[in-house]
Amino acid sequence: MKNDIDKNHALDYLNRLCSETLMHALGIRYTDAGSHFLEATMPVDSRHHQPMGILHGGATAALAESVASAASGLELHGTSRHAVGLELSINHIRSVRDGTVTARAKALHIGGSTHVWEIRIIGEDGRLVAHAKQIMLVLSQGSKDAD
Repeated sequence: MKNDIDKNHALDYLNRLCSETLMHALGIRYTDAGSHFLEATMPVDSRHHQPMGILHGGATAALAESVASAASGLELHGTSRHAVGLELSINHIRSVRDGTVTARAKALHIGGSTHVWEIRIIGEDGRLVAHAKQIMLVLSQGSKDAD
């Protein structure tokens, strides 16, 4: 997050953007932000389960991509540029049946054309649930996607 953005304003803004989106449907809430990091939480209940009754890997991936994408948005705040997801890789380490998971996206690289984020998703017990890397492509205003 850029230093000229108030943390509470940024979190309120991001959470308002989630209305009527996948983030809203999954219960994802942005909870903390700082210099080159963003955190979000997601409940784990039946909405997030796969048939075996554990957290669906797709829900975990949606959380990882959501927090990294929003973090890039904060990095680009006030510029004429925006970021789109280019690649997400995720390793699922441990299963979760219920509770809340917290994702923290930390910048590994903030460049002019790409951002690279490491995302650690932690369970309520403090144990690693998943580890991901998201690469974001930075585009200029008017660009809709990477052709």
